[in-house]
Amino acid sequence: MAIVAKKYEMPTQDAKERAHNFNEVALGYSAEIAVKEAQRCLNCKNKPCVSGCPVGIDIPNFISRIKEGDFSGAYDIISESSSLPAVCGRVCPQETQCESKCTLGIKFEPVAIGRLERFVADFHNANDDEKEYVAPTGEKVAIVGSGPSGLACAGELAGKGYKVTVFEALHTEGGVLVYGIPEFRLPKSIVKKEVEGLKKRGVTFTTNVVIGKTLTVDELFGMGYKAVFIGSGAGLPNFMNIKGESLKGVYSANEFLTRSNLMKAYLQDPETPIMKGGKVAVVGGGNVAMDAARTALRLGADNVYIVYRRSMEELPARKEEVEHAEEEGIEFKLLCNPVEILGFNDPENPRNPLNGRVTGMKCIKMQLGEPDAKGRRRPVPIEGSEFEIKLDTVIMAIGTSPNPLIKSTTENLTVNAHGGIIVDENGLTSKEGVYAGGDAVTGAATVISAMGAGKTAGKAIDEYLRKNG
Repeated sequence: MAIVAKKYEMPTQDAKERAHNFNEVALGYSAEIAVKEAQRCLNCKNKPCVSGCPVGIDIPNFISRIKEGDFSGAYDIISESSSLPAVCGRVCPQETQCESKCTLGIKFEPVAIGRLERFVADFHNANDDEKEYVAPTGEKVAIVGSGPSGLACAGELAGKGYKVTVFEALHTEGGVLVYGIPEFRLPKSIVKKEVEGLKKRGVTFTTNVVIGKTLTVDELFGMGYKAVFIGSGAGLPNFMNIKGESLKGVYSANEFLTRSNLMKAYLQDPETPIMKGGKVAVVGGGNVAMDAARTALRLGADNVYIVYRRSMEELPARKEEVEHAEEEGIEFKLLCNPVEILGFNDPENPRNPLNGRVTGMKCIKMQLGEPDAKGRRRPVPIEGSEFEIKLDTVIMAIGTSPNPLIKSTTENLTVNAHGGIIVDENGLTSKEGVYAGGDAVTGAATVISAMGAGKTAGKAIDEYLRKNG
């Protein structure tokens, strides 16, 4: 059989239609297309793709099951390594991980591993009966945060029989998966299904508990928990510290997305207010910037701009997300950087409701110089090239840092200069019995890398409790 050179296309909503709704953009493979895509796999004996997967899914084996039409068997193989296959199949950067190692990708397009994982997970969720699980009987373990690292750690420990309790600061389980990623990219129903699966395995979720305020890590040990995993993420937004960032209409992407995704500000008459319509600029070039820009568009913005200080080649967002944004009409203002956010000021009428509101942004054009420490060419301002953009809203999407609350309320917990918790290769912190992983350690990163850290820590916690039980 001749090799099919290109991946089978992912069906999507029409760009003009989806720009005005929050329904999922990518529609998923049919069973027929999934089998055809699986047949592109060479089934390499050395399995290079597995080395690119942070959770070590046996990729050739699950794809072989798809070829045979055994979709349930494929799901069983994936779930041996991953607690969140329906999530990972949608949001993981497979193109730089497993698919980047695919042998077929040397001459042709790599196998669409992520799309196949999504298909298998969706098939399972729609068709398969849930398994029966034995109630946990082991020791108590506390997990701080219900984002990807916390859920992965919970899944690993639940599979080993521990009584796991996940403490979530917000009112809904899922962490960044529900407050940070829009519905059109990751439906909340998918996250809920994954969480419900963990509950059926005996995992308990306790919401509206802020560890470091409601309870401390040390108090958790006093409550009988024998180990603690910190997967609290990186929810502290970064700003540029330029003039005008305190004006009305300036958001961090974290706040903007949380208001829309979790607090339902997209509704017609929302209890949670949010700026809608007008001209919107999103500063940054990562996936969060794409999410914020595309959300603003769906909320009714007339024009949405991505303002990024490097060129398209250096843009860190996933290629697919950039393409979807361009198709939807979002304009990229590249090689420019904000120097000031402009606001309305009527000194003769201090009660004017427009006072203090965003009116625009002053930017400076950039050119790329020598590579920086990460190998990316450093953006250099072009003197005298300042220009202004008229705006109503500015969204800063230039990264986040771990919140210092847990560090400040936990004895003997060491962090680095960026606020990330310092851990060893197994996720062990400087405090006995306390492990950490995901964005709370690394700063903002990918869902799958956080899951890998949670899984690693779960195995280490099991070994620790076996030795000290």
